[in-house]
Amino acid sequence: MSEKTYEVRTYGCQMNVHDSERLSGLLEGAGYVRAPEGADGDADVVVFNTCAVRENADNKLYGNLGRLAPMKTKRPGMQIAVGGCLAQKDRDTITKRAPWVDVVFGTHNIGKLPVLLERARIQEEAQVEIAESLEAFPSTLPTRRESAYAAWVSISVGCNNTCTFCIVPALRGKEKDRRTGDILAEIEALVAEGVSEITLLGQNVNAYGSDIGDREAFSKLLRACGKIEGLERVRFTSPHPRDFTDDVIAAMAETPNVMPQLHMPLQSGSDTILKAMRRSYRQERFLGIIERVRAAMPDAAISTDIIVGFPGETEEDFEQTMHTVREARFTNAFTFQYSIRPGTPAATMDNQIPKEVVQERYLRLVALQEEISWEENKKQVGRTLDVMVAEGEGRKDGATLRLSGRAPDNRLVHFTKPDQEVRPGDVVTVEITYAAPHHLLAEGEAKAVRRTRAGDAWEKRNAEPQQGPGVMLGLPKIGVPEPLPAAAGGCSIA
Repeated sequence: MSEKTYEVRTYGCQMNVHDSERLSGLLEGAGYVRAPEGADGDADVVVFNTCAVRENADNKLYGNLGRLAPMKTKRPGMQIAVGGCLAQKDRDTITKRAPWVDVVFGTHNIGKLPVLLERARIQEEAQVEIAESLEAFPSTLPTRRESAYAAWVSISVGCNNTCTFCIVPALRGKEKDRRTGDILAEIEALVAEGVSEITLLGQNVNAYGSDIGDREAFSKLLRACGKIEGLERVRFTSPHPRDFTDDVIAAMAETPNVMPQLHMPLQSGSDTILKAMRRSYRQERFLGIIERVRAAMPDAAISTDIIVGFPGETEEDFEQTMHTVREARFTNAFTFQYSIRPGTPAATMDNQIPKEVVQERYLRLVALQEEISWEENKKQVGRTLDVMVAEGEGRKDGATLRLSGRAPDNRLVHFTKPDQEVRPGDVVTVEITYAAPHHLLAEGEAKAVRRTRAGDAWEKRNAEPQQGPGVMLGLPKIGVPEPLPAAAGGCSIA
């Protein structure tokens, strides 16, 4: 009898990406193996890990479910599960609109997936189970890490903010922090297995400590990461300007393995719009944070999120955003045209902006940011950078005989392939010779190649059967684990 296969399809933010790693770990722990790449629904279990942030999220889900319906008819025993934020929001309608779905589960009970699949199989009817609050911190669950050399480490779940454009707090719940000891134990176990870069993850990551009553808990956590031998790079996403305090800036500047990179969502440069968004800072405070970060770390790369066309945004409001972008000089910005998110306060606000106006403003903002990004990247030409080799970052690497990776500040670097073998996770020292708005190029010979334990871990994983390794337990005390910077946007917007 052949092993049952699974496929997990992920939509949305970094939190969903990490949740999908856990879903994969749960399924592999239950005996399933990952379906081959390109299976496109041809698996025994297909799981949709959904996002509810975009206006057309449900249309996308039901379109994909519809395409699977005939495949399920032809494949006896196939099961389909829907989880994530959209499942939490639309719990009562998914099985009505798509009665061929077997399991619906929410953001708080992803650990129940294998049990719900088995129950649906035995009872031959759909299982819908949505928990209203967190049953167990997700990091206690088995996890199939997507990378052998870089890992997400969740430090909190949920959000205490009430931004009018965001539905996440209603779906993810109030912020709940992990114990610092558990976080550090997980990181130490990851490093022991070869991971050299970790990204601390939270819906509002720098609010860490509010649940335990320590306003400096996040800066203390950063400093504690600096004491973990073998941990080369520490990043975090996404912070909120409200909670970005000077002790965090000091910890970033004074902790060598905390990278000189900051992704901090602006959303709007207009004080009027920030107030309507219920963002608890104003333009002056935001720019003040940027100034202090640059004073402490002159080479820091700072990126952001911006929403164009929020209800009530005037041309003057938009010009304030453009002014803030000019002043902040972001390395790059993830820009979004506002669209109605059902269930959010902003969805029912007056003065919704016509789409053609939003589009015109959006194009102006993108053009300005492209110009700034290119100017900022040109400053890197001539610099010597240590680039951690990445897997899958350079789509044209095969044709150009290059490799790709990330500089310490997270800029994408394409570089000439060295003569010696180089693996993802290894570090190559290069000199930057050219800059484009969204990447850097190093066309000369590498100055140095450092083989790393992270590269060894990548090599070990790729030499073994794919279904076995990669599953680890979130709490290292349960067992030594077997051995990603952030995509911004989605419900990670802070």
